[in-house]
Amino acid sequence: MRLLVVEDEEDLVVALKVGLVRAGYAVDVAPDVDTATEKLVVNDYDLVLLDLNLPDGDGFSVCRAIRAHPGGPRILMLTARDRLADRVRGLDEGADDYLVKPFALPELLARIRALLRREDGGTAIVAVGELRLDTARFEAYRGDRQLQLTPKEFSVLHYLMTRPGRVVPAEELLEHVWDEYADPFTNTVRVTVGSLRRKVTGDDDPLIETVIRQGYRLRETR
Repeated sequence: MRLLVVEDEEDLVVALKVGLVRAGYAVDVAPDVDTATEKLVVNDYDLVLLDLNLPDGDGFSVCRAIRAHPGGPRILMLTARDRLADRVRGLDEGADDYLVKPFALPELLARIRALLRREDGGTAIVAVGELRLDTARFEAYRGDRQLQLTPKEFSVLHYLMTRPGRVVPAEELLEHVWDEYADPFTNTVRVTVGSLRRKVTGDDDPLIETVIRQGYRLRETR
């Protein structure tokens, strides 16, 4: 899943990006309202981590702009504002969750997983046929066999498993699983999908199909 971190505190940004990338997320960063607004127009994010105290304005304005368009990303406010009135306002403005600084990375990751699970029916387990993902434990299985996946392979498989039977273009995978620095002219998606396909293959049944000139499809197995 692709996240946008809207935060101007450099040390926190570095720590967040390291922790989130290690957890398998693609991460973009915006240090102010203007940059966040530009990136939200250009990119399709799954979740926004939003500070409220920004150098050129208030994070509430970013939250309102996101909520003005139905189907936008989840919003998790990360802020030092710990008053009850601020928490209530944040949720009323459209945030899905509110976490006060300082916070522990494991709690942040748990809250992110909880928000993103809403797309998966509220469970940490995603299953399609013989394939099963545990997004909380970062474990993947085909039948009884555990799959040894890289974070990027896990993210690609998760994305495909939430869209079984549908052809997913390489551009869509690049948009959701890689960050803004990914080169769209490289074969990084093809290489990652190829490696993933080999790992999930069983009995010469690849499960992940390449649809020529269209993208990739996860077959719904029984």
